[in-house]
Amino acid sequence: MTQLSTAASLLGPDGGQTLASMRAGLDFLTGPTDQLLARVGQTIEEIPALTPVDKTALQDSFGGSQTAACDDLLVGRGLFYLTEQRRLYLDCTSGHYQMLWGYNHPQLCAAINEAVAAGVVWDNHANIPQAPVKRLAHRLVEAASPPGQRDPIDTVLLGCCTGSVACEAALKMQLVWYKRAHRGRGKPVVVVLDGNYHGTDMVPQYMRGMWRQYVKGLEVATVQPNDAEELKAVFRRHGRRVAAFWAEPIMMNREALPLQPSYLQLTRRLCDEAGAIMCMDEIQTGFWQPEIFAYRTMGFVPDMVIAGKGMTAGFHPLAAVLYKSRYDVLGQYDAINTNGSASLASYVGLCVMDMVSGQGERLAAVGDRFLGRLSELAEEFGGVVQDARGKRHLAGLKFRRVEDALDFHRRAVEAGLWVRVHAYHAGHSTILTKLSLAADEQIVDFIIEKFRSLLRSSAAGARG
Repeated sequence: MTQLSTAASLLGPDGGQTLASMRAGLDFLTGPTDQLLARVGQTIEEIPALTPVDKTALQDSFGGSQTAACDDLLVGRGLFYLTEQRRLYLDCTSGHYQMLWGYNHPQLCAAINEAVAAGVVWDNHANIPQAPVKRLAHRLVEAASPPGQRDPIDTVLLGCCTGSVACEAALKMQLVWYKRAHRGRGKPVVVVLDGNYHGTDMVPQYMRGMWRQYVKGLEVATVQPNDAEELKAVFRRHGRRVAAFWAEPIMMNREALPLQPSYLQLTRRLCDEAGAIMCMDEIQTGFWQPEIFAYRTMGFVPDMVIAGKGMTAGFHPLAAVLYKSRYDVLGQYDAINTNGSASLASYVGLCVMDMVSGQGERLAAVGDRFLGRLSELAEEFGGVVQDARGKRHLAGLKFRRVEDALDFHRRAVEAGLWVRVHAYHAGHSTILTKLSLAADEQIVDFIIEKFRSLLRSSAAGARG
């Protein structure tokens, strides 16, 4: 049996047809960027049609009840992907916000093949970490604190497969530390920001208002982002009962809202006074920055940092909790995944860090251009758009009316721009983007001009 026929049989009765379409799609996606951009949103007739595998075995929330023909991802390369109905899209969100370098970056593909040939294993028991795991831990520690930091972040838990598990592990550390350091002070309080998103495990979801009837023994104090007076009042009210403060430098679940450096510097001081742990969730922001972590340019060092998503550029899920060694209070199996500390994924993480650090100036320039041009659009179409927000590649376009945001999203997707819309909470009306670091000025300018064309239609409709 040939390799092709094996793959075909694995993909079902129409697997050969699917493989033929995938191969033709990959060939098409190797074309010049300007030619691909010219065809974004079109059906690419040169690619043979296929009969997609149906979704009926998936849960309803992921399309299991869908009866129409599937139009899911067929194949991707760089920032472009083709669907099973052969439509060409420009991915403006890096997949589910994790594809740091786009789809199947050739440098990473080559590095993975080289690592396997050299003897790097896919995974192994966490008690015997291979060299890439140990080296990645050192690199993360180096990135977490400035040189000469008096009280640095110096320890890494890499036994987490996903950001959700890493968040749960960080919270466990905080609660164990609180019990030891603040015994007898009462129920611990965790201070969080309204609109937070710290994964899908039950207790972190409790921190954003879910499962309240099931979680006992932990109090959550929710404050508005960037409201210094409210923050100070909460710390005064709870004092040394505050076990931890959690924040994301850019709140993508709160319409790409950036936190002000002065707000986080105040938080650092309040946490020190209360004996609380300051925890920065950089699952969304980490590795999208020349400095690796967004907080590094904000004038403070937290006690804990959570990393995930972009760390392995979508190759294999891997997450980490970085922290000061005094918080190393968990037993080996208190927070671990079977596939955490994966050797090959850790090797990819090392490659990612090298690629980011080697292109820092270019990445900053492209990201600044993107947010700057979005800001120009917000000013140009001020009757429809309230503002542009975020930082560099992680950006949002806030609409004045939710109806306009939803309409813009629908038309953008129809035009071949894969963007997301935050409109499911009261007052939310923002188009979200998170460009892959493979984006260049040509990609940025194309997106902006497409957005401008869509906004002209929105503005004309508003006048009408």
